[in-house]
Amino acid sequence: MKIYLVGGAVRDQLLQLPVHDRDWVVVGSTPQAMLQSGYQSVGKDFPVFLHPQTKEEYALARTERKTGVGYTGFDCYFAQDVTLEEDLMRRDLTINAIAQDQDGNLYDPYRGEQDIRERKLRHVSSAFVEDPLRVLRVARFAAKLHHLGFSVAKETMELMRDIANSGELNHLTPERVWQEWHKSLTTPSPEKFLEVLHECGALAVVLPEIEALFGVPQPAQWHPEIDTGLHTLMVTEQASKLSKDAQVRFAAQVHDLGKGLTPPTEWPSHKMHCHTGLTVIRKLCERIRVPNEFRDLALSVCQHHTNIHNALQLKPRTIVKILHEMNVWRRPERLEQILVCCEADHRGRLDLEHIEYPQRHYMTLAYQAALEVKPQPIIAAGFVGKDISEEQHRRRIEVVKLFKQNYLNAE
Repeated sequence: MKIYLVGGAVRDQLLQLPVHDRDWVVVGSTPQAMLQSGYQSVGKDFPVFLHPQTKEEYALARTERKTGVGYTGFDCYFAQDVTLEEDLMRRDLTINAIAQDQDGNLYDPYRGEQDIRERKLRHVSSAFVEDPLRVLRVARFAAKLHHLGFSVAKETMELMRDIANSGELNHLTPERVWQEWHKSLTTPSPEKFLEVLHECGALAVVLPEIEALFGVPQPAQWHPEIDTGLHTLMVTEQASKLSKDAQVRFAAQVHDLGKGLTPPTEWPSHKMHCHTGLTVIRKLCERIRVPNEFRDLALSVCQHHTNIHNALQLKPRTIVKILHEMNVWRRPERLEQILVCCEADHRGRLDLEHIEYPQRHYMTLAYQAALEVKPQPIIAAGFVGKDISEEQHRRRIEVVKLFKQNYLNAE
């Protein structure tokens, strides 16, 4: 029996990135031998075991044969005669197909080290096309490693196009699509996930609501980049620079989905997109089974981002109304999330990435002023029932009005 460290742990070690999880492959053993050595069996489709002390995963070397559609249509073969090279061949990318023995020696039959040096995401073998989930995984790795200079190899991108055209992506479950999408939101360059999927044709299959934005023009006066899809990528990039919050990055990616529904006769104007986008976001989140907290923030950003862009021109009554609709009285953290998305939207335009966004500070100060209106003095003044909240609303408008006057005078 021989044991090797494999996969992401070896890759990230070679890239000098933090190693969070370690996976091991065991060559020349059997399930019975693993159990007798004290390992705990946890695998359902193939033998995976937990180490008795470290609880790290140890999988028996195996091969796979395509027998059906989708990413679950495989038969796995595991036995003592499966070699390390055969096990590594079933992996997706060469940079993930490097093994290291317990003495630190590397085994790299598919030139993963060379692709690390050349900063290429390249498939291991032609078996790559048998698993449609790999299209999303490659896009996620592009998002994870773009800041280090990685890009998808030309021949791998061609295979990804073949998969996108084959219909296999239709067999991905919503949970797996969201899992890969969510993971991409935590990478340094989440916009690359969407960009790669768009380039290979997969975005139109798995996230058609976002694909619909590409080729849709916007007014050049406000959007020098013109294309709404390109704008979405730029907003996502800016959001990732401003925040590591996955919810913020998600909302940034879907805030303009309503523009995909604008009739071409109305282009490049999109006057109704803050309204029409709400329905698209709800349907998308229901289909992909996006968690409610992601959905709710995205809806607020979609509904209010244009108003917040015009915050300094809004009446105090409108500002308080917006704050109320965003539910920031009960969810104070929500305001900062929304304002970050709006700033990303503002900066996510060609050659305007460094322009100031005073609206964020202005809305924060207006909220803080309104927040000082407490219900206790209102109750003490004799208000009861629903009159309490109505009076609180009225007083909030008054303090925001005073704040606005002082703010503009100071300017």
